[in-house]
Amino acid sequence: MPATSPADKPIAGTSAVRHARVHLRMDGRAKRTLERAAAYEETTVSRFVLSSAIAAAERVIESREKIVLPATDWDTFYDALLNPPEPNEALRAAAHRYRERIGE
Repeated sequence: MPATSPADKPIAGTSAVRHARVHLRMDGRAKRTLERAAAYEETTVSRFVLSSAIAAAERVIESREKIVLPATDWDTFYDALLNPPEPNEALRAAAHRYRERIGE
């Protein structure tokens, strides 16, 4: 049967991760909520918490590392990629400074 939830999907590097531990402190209500959710997903609480945390972390990373452009800006960007302007003096000077800085 195909994976249908984050808890069902294999977690990259799981065998290596099992050597690291994270301890959480929570009240009884939070623990019961996690246990209930894990039971619905037919997985362990540890696996449920780990897969949920990884999914949340991936969403945060993607939202911070992804740039979304409005259609008009995308068209301008795409056009610049396909038809880049000739380098001007400022760009040549910046390239020269960069080459000096990295030692080329």
